[in-house]
Amino acid sequence: MQYKIVIDSCGELPEELKKDVHFESVPLELQVGDDRMWDDETFDQAVFLDKVAKCPQCPKSSCPSPERYMQAYDCGADRIYVVTLSANLSGSYNSAQLAARMFLEKYPDKQIYVFDSCSASCGETQIACHIQKLELEGKAFEAIVEDTCAFRDDIDTYFILDNLETLRKNGRLSKVKAMVASTLAIKPVMGATNDGNIIQLGQAIGMKKALQKMTDIIVKEKKDAQERDLMITHCNCPQRAENVKNLLLEKAKFKSVLIMDTAGISSMYANDGGIIVTV
Repeated sequence: MQYKIVIDSCGELPEELKKDVHFESVPLELQVGDDRMWDDETFDQAVFLDKVAKCPQCPKSSCPSPERYMQAYDCGADRIYVVTLSANLSGSYNSAQLAARMFLEKYPDKQIYVFDSCSASCGETQIACHIQKLELEGKAFEAIVEDTCAFRDDIDTYFILDNLETLRKNGRLSKVKAMVASTLAIKPVMGATNDGNIIQLGQAIGMKKALQKMTDIIVKEKKDAQERDLMITHCNCPQRAENVKNLLLEKAKFKSVLIMDTAGISSMYANDGGIIVTV
């Protein structure tokens, strides 16, 4: 195997990539009250959401250890690419970086690069798929790293959540904003800055109007939609994800469209009913 793409479990992989030997997902750990679970193939979203709904404490996560990343790197591949969720949301990036330095001390002839996705969920998926595309085109390692960094800086993440409590309790959103949104049924349209911080792009009363506003923002910002891949992840709301896809396709054409259900970490942040879009 000449190359490998390691992605932390906040990034969802479509079924065909889960079976691809060039990909490996390194799981984060989830905690709800006293219950701990791994964000891997054993993760049960329905059970997790039920536990979150019943637990008065905010769910938490723990990033993979450098040793766990080292296990993923030690695969015989000459070129290794690592994609983590935003360094502003988790210690996963720092852990992967430390593991990369340790790995290169042991195998100085290998090539490895850790990408801070500055995003999460399908934002990581976009980057991982782009890396494989460049590898299949036969590009050199350095060229892939440079191209992928530019690609990462050009894609954007948008999301709308039914429940903002996890973001608020984890310090990602002000208490006032979360309370107002909950009390007045205001749904903020959120996004991420180039360095992975969460920002508000707009708002609307009710989920239907908020989704419409989000799609309007996306189409306005992405004039070259036909050259872009559209990825949508949802937390237990497939019909809502289909509605977002249809709203966008009514206004623009995209190179491809992929819809996925959120894995564990994305489910924790998105909560039941959350929608995430990257393009």
